[in-house]
Amino acid sequence: MQSMHKPSGEPAVPMPVMVAADLQDALLVAMRDLQRLEGLLNHATQNLLDRFDETHGQLAGEALGALPELDAARSTLRLAVTELQFHDMSSQLIAHITKILQGCAFQLAAATMGVDEGEDDSLGLPAIPDRPNPVTQSEMDAGSVELF
Repeated sequence: MQSMHKPSGEPAVPMPVMVAADLQDALLVAMRDLQRLEGLLNHATQNLLDRFDETHGQLAGEALGALPELDAARSTLRLAVTELQFHDMSSQLIAHITKILQGCAFQLAAATMGVDEGEDDSLGLPAIPDRPNPVTQSEMDAGSVELF
């Protein structure tokens, strides 16, 4: 990320402290919302896996035999579990966005309020990730799996 200061050390764009504080608060609220979203995704994914496992167990009973329709249902169920890769991709993206928001919030605070005497301004500030996106999946056909 480019420096937010002029060569003289002044901020590139002066910003009132209250505006910066409000913006920082909004960034931190967005981070907390993303963390809640990740928790909801984790819960929903675990519920789906439990239901798939239960259904697979019901379809695996010896009394059902080897009907072609049941084989097709089992195959579809296995593919559905594989497609839960969405959860992994979503979790990676949420973590990446959280790091960006946190880095922006701390850089905003440091740029607006400055660094205390004796503090190294590079210590303690989370770095904003260089990569624009950790999930590089650009396309996924139905039933396909691409490990990354």
